[in-house]
Amino acid sequence: MNRLKRVFDILVCLALAVPALCITLAVLPFVWFETRASPLFLQKRVGRDSQIFTILKLRTMRADTPDGASHDVGASTITRSGRLLRRTKIDELPQLWNVLIGDMSLVGPRPCLPSQTQLIAERARRGVLALRPGITGVGQLAGLDMSAPVALAEADAAYPTRWTLRGDLVMLIQTALGKGGGDAAAARR
Repeated sequence: MNRLKRVFDILVCLALAVPALCITLAVLPFVWFETRASPLFLQKRVGRDSQIFTILKLRTMRADTPDGASHDVGASTITRSGRLLRRTKIDELPQLWNVLIGDMSLVGPRPCLPSQTQLIAERARRGVLALRPGITGVGQLAGLDMSAPVALAEADAAYPTRWTLRGDLVMLIQTALGKGGGDAAAARR
């Protein structure tokens, strides 16, 4: 699974690199103009084997938003452009870099914050931390978010037992088409 999945990740990222870079560069000025802060958002996340890495995203929340889980900070911190970027998943495009350098996979458990200790413990108990985290995953597509750590860890743990390359491709297409509701911040007003 690991070698084939990694080759798939790299090939898809290389195929998407130019369009993703063009879209990202086109969006950067709009995000900066609205937030008056760096349009790129960097945050520490828990990766494979509990290694901490820096995730790269487009900023979708106000610059003064406290560092925390999106279900804790709420929808009032999401900017106008951020709502569109989240709905279209454009905010996730910079994570293709995280995939290329090996911190992430295209599909896998969404990486959590180091402060989300209950989710980390639930994932550790089920062996999920041995997986490379993904831009999208079964939990996200099922509408689960990190505010439900047990249910999310259970969904994440089922992923490798049913893994297929075709399944990853289907999940990527579903994500691109807007399926899933794992954005708790957007749900809370």
